[in-house]
Amino acid sequence: MNVRLLRSLGFLAVVCWGAVAGAVKEPMWLTKSGPWGQLEVRSVYLEPPEALLAVVAKPSTVTRWTFEQTTIGGVRAILVKSGVPDAVITRLMNPVRLVESGNSIILLPAHEDLVALPPEVRSALYLELAKSPANEYQCDPVFVLGGDVDDWLEGVPLTSAQRALFRQLLWRRGNAVVFSDLQALLALAKNPEEVNAVFRTLTRVRSLVIGLRLPLTVDRTAFIDYWTADQVGTPRLAFIRAVTHRRAEQIIDVTHFLPSAFRLRVYSFPELELGLKGRLPDCHWTSLNFFNTEPKDIYLDTRQAAEHLLKDYVAVDAPYRYGDVLCFLDNGEGLHTCVHVVDDIVLTKNGDSILAPWTLMQLKDVDQVYRRSPSTRIQAYRLKK
Repeated sequence: MNVRLLRSLGFLAVVCWGAVAGAVKEPMWLTKSGPWGQLEVRSVYLEPPEALLAVVAKPSTVTRWTFEQTTIGGVRAILVKSGVPDAVITRLMNPVRLVESGNSIILLPAHEDLVALPPEVRSALYLELAKSPANEYQCDPVFVLGGDVDDWLEGVPLTSAQRALFRQLLWRRGNAVVFSDLQALLALAKNPEEVNAVFRTLTRVRSLVIGLRLPLTVDRTAFIDYWTADQVGTPRLAFIRAVTHRRAEQIIDVTHFLPSAFRLRVYSFPELELGLKGRLPDCHWTSLNFFNTEPKDIYLDTRQAAEHLLKDYVAVDAPYRYGDVLCFLDNGEGLHTCVHVVDDIVLTKNGDSILAPWTLMQLKDVDQVYRRSPSTRIQAYRLKK
């Protein structure tokens, strides 16, 4: 049987089982009213398959802070400016914790140094560290999207000590709650199973499960127009029309309304063989292939993707419509693209990593990930008819 079909069926089975079980209360909210119908939203956490985790290099248990193009005095000044306690600075500047490498200074903080940082100090320091790609876990932290730490930790296979340390080492990047100290959690692991549990936990990605409540509470024609994006003859039209005639109370998964290519991909991680094309699918490949029955790999080329966007799409303002491409811009630079689906929910692939799945996210959460500065803005583009 097709691997994608199996994966889709497996996910649907989980969703259906949760609906049948019904005994466990999970956070749920409703979208705003609109032509898309009445939608209820829940979160789900996607874990990479073991086959993917097996090919990804695991980090060491040694925490390293790299300060590039500076001196020991410059590092001390950054620590002081960030509010690092004097006792911690003294320990960090000890020769056994400090490594000079070319024009870079590397500090090796111990567990006691990490936990001694107040949350606001950690945020200030890690924002400085995030300016250097050498500090990959500050540059690309784990996001606790929605800010609900209890929900994020629900059911994860971490030990009680690891859970406590995770909470203690959280920091804020703008409005987002994030975590960067993977090495510190790994250092608490007592065996290979606990090492794998930490890595599996921190590579999970939050997505949204969206259900349409039937029977419809909105105009049938407006509903059909919204979900087809006025595309006459779309293969989805037969099902969308059929849904409007349902009279019994029920919930329909909104992924059934997505174009076929992404109905199969949503909630899934890229397959290893996709990397044979030289580059894995990213946000631009995803956004510009949204309505394509067969995805075009020319959009793996950033230049060709940009040319297609400017040639075949027209810039539009909010309110956004189904299928609009939302482009995050900062001083003329394109940072990210995603596809508007409904209300404030988008389809996105955050990066070209093998560990970046196709997900449904609230736009405000995508904004937290990609907002570089106060000048970062969103420009929408709509496919020309």
